[in-house]
Amino acid sequence: MFSHVMVGSNDIARSKAFYDALFGAIDGKPGKEDAKGRLIYVHNGGVLMVSKPIDGKAATHANGGTIGFTVASQEQGNAWHKAGVAHGGKSIEDPPGIRQGSAGPIYLAYLRDPDGNKLCALHRMPAA
Repeated sequence: MFSHVMVGSNDIARSKAFYDALFGAIDGKPGKEDAKGRLIYVHNGGVLMVSKPIDGKAATHANGGTIGFTVASQEQGNAWHKAGVAHGGKSIEDPPGIRQGSAGPIYLAYLRDPDGNKLCALHRMPAA
């Protein structure tokens, strides 16, 4: 359904350090910078792009928006969260852990990136 997700950043170098760490924690590759200075991350069939806003104004985060990353396990989700906090992200909401979802138990971890974008790592737990 989606071709990609793009978030704005006021500091591309800071965002590269942050997102390289996040993707590294889930076996992804560092972002590549294109000719326009945007960062591009490709992982598990998805594309995340990070860019300074085209209109020249400051980047701001979406109120109510969340970008979800699928992780392979709770351990990978914990590593993702730890890498994000260590690279300028902020842990938000409940601590990482298992919650009861509408379709059964799920692991969730939430962060805000250095520009305030809300991110979530999600792992669907195997059926009991």
